Amino acid sequence: MQSNKPSRYELIIAGLGGMGVLVAGRLLASAAARVYKHISWVPSYATERRGGLVECTVVLSDQEIASPILSRAQTVMLLDASQLKAFQSRVRPGGLVIAESASLKDNPARTDFRLLPVSGLEIAMGMGGMVVNNMIMLGVYTELIKPLLPDLIEKELESRYARKEAILKSNTQAFRRGLELGKTISA
Repeated sequence: MQSNKPSRYELIIAGLGGMGVLVAGRLLASAAARVYKHISWVPSYATERRGGLVECTVVLSDQEIASPILSRAQTVMLLDASQLKAFQSRVRPGGLVIAESASLKDNPARTDFRLLPVSGLEIAMGMGGMVVNNMIMLGVYTELIKPLLPDLIEKELESRYARKEAILKSNTQAFRRGLELGKTISA
């Protein structure tokens, strides 16, 4: 992290069960533990394990975190943009919503945040399956917001999937593709 960057980053990731919402959030939080003094990762999901609403909040901070619960965050990442209506109230004014474009049907009612549609699912399908969309979206977030160096997330991927070579390879490729995509988008 560069010294001229904010000392706190807040992210809400939301989608449906089975989309890798919790995996992406936990991966980010674990990787950030090498840089930040205080980290919060709070998962939340409905009673259905697959198909129900899932969200997690991640706070990365150099200062103590008073509460891990966020009513609003700087950035909201929607792996299922059909949740835009429900989550637009969760982004701070002046914030950013990164939304999977394939399921984006509604326009936001608010105009005080930026909505950034991203075609992560389309790219994921071209890479072999929708299961890596979460890593593509995490790559886009990492490139646009720059809460930590991408190498730290790749090291965390290596640590987590060292014994699962195919999963490590596909997730790393998807994350890198997200980084490339993020370079083509202005936040």
